[in-house]
Amino acid sequence: MSDLSAPGFPEEEVRHRARAGTAAAFPPPGDYGRVLYGADGRPAGVREGLDALDALDALRIVPPVLMPQRLARLIDLGREPDYRDVELATAIGGFTSSLPVYVSALGSTRAAGGDLGLALSRQAGALGLPMVIGENVVPVNGYGRLGEDADRALLGRLRAYTAELPDGRGGVAVQQSTEDADAEVWNLVYSDPAALPLLESGRLAFELKLGQGAKPGLGGMTVLDAEAAARLGDRYGLDEVFGDGRVLRSSTPGTFTAEILRQQIRLMRNNFPRARVWVKLHPGRDVAEAARVAAEAGADAVTVDGAEGGTGWAPGAFPAQVGLPLAECLRRLAAAGPPPCLLVSGRMWEGGRAVKSLALGARAVGLGRAALLAVAEDPGEGLTRFTECLALEMRLLISALGKYAPAALDADDVWSPEFPGAVPER
Repeated sequence: MSDLSAPGFPEEEVRHRARAGTAAAFPPPGDYGRVLYGADGRPAGVREGLDALDALDALRIVPPVLMPQRLARLIDLGREPDYRDVELATAIGGFTSSLPVYVSALGSTRAAGGDLGLALSRQAGALGLPMVIGENVVPVNGYGRLGEDADRALLGRLRAYTAELPDGRGGVAVQQSTEDADAEVWNLVYSDPAALPLLESGRLAFELKLGQGAKPGLGGMTVLDAEAAARLGDRYGLDEVFGDGRVLRSSTPGTFTAEILRQQIRLMRNNFPRARVWVKLHPGRDVAEAARVAAEAGADAVTVDGAEGGTGWAPGAFPAQVGLPLAECLRRLAAAGPPPCLLVSGRMWEGGRAVKSLALGARAVGLGRAALLAVAEDPGEGLTRFTECLALEMRLLISALGKYAPAALDADDVWSPEFPGAVPER
């Protein structure tokens, strides 16, 4: 190796690419299924200091001194209210959730498969939290009625969730991508007796996926061994980028215009009249326009992944450099008028970030990496204890603002001089 050097330049990254070739565009393939990658919330190249915070984290929650809503609550209760009087139950996309929280789409990636995916489904169901079953589960692992591994199939997650679900709470949204459409995933679920209790109680939704925060503009990606690649090669794009026998499996992202989106939603309403309609958007520069089109076409919920979101496999350049941060998505949506039910995700793990998102127009926030990590820590109660902590933080923060329901929050409840563009002008 030459002793040539380049101080101040990302020399080691360049040398790694010279050694590894195309594999260097991705995290190490051995990490697949064990490491949950996603943006760390800092601008590219920034590692410490105030500028390391993204605009959402940098906002301050600002309680007022005079609190007329606290007075109204006092009169209603006949006593001084406290944080325990905050009611967190929230309507989410046609469902009733115990918290302004849902479990984000977790698809066919290895991390969400098997026992971990089932444990997550059971705990989400018991908590009464809506859960999204992500794309590509059926094309990769099967539906579960034809002898496939039930632990990895879609039907296994559906049954695990519904077995624990309390009456009147929660619901399942089943996502569909291009390959899922080829496998007729929505038709399978809509006609399945296992989904009938959800359908009859109005707790089944279908989510049309236009993109995701981890890799805006791309479809889902996973890493496959040679045997799995041979089995799925006729359904997905395969690329031997790693050079070690493992291959990159890529879904097609789908093609959408405003008119295609309108027609897709109308088709969903016509073909599946008893199911709710959700639409998922990546953090694109026209996110406000896409959300408006979806809402006007009749979507019950519009989900926006910020650039900080993602639990799946992505090229390294995407989490660091592609897509709008969640704070900017919220700003643009607020300026244009957000959809009636806006759901957002992107590095959600504690009450402050969640409450700020709700104040800026979101109806609920999604748990992705946090949910998986909590269940991995304790498959029996990890998500339960995690959401108990999250709920306490949210109650404390909302009560401190002199308010007693998430819907009462608004943009006046947050402030930051360093990031004035994060909050829409009033």
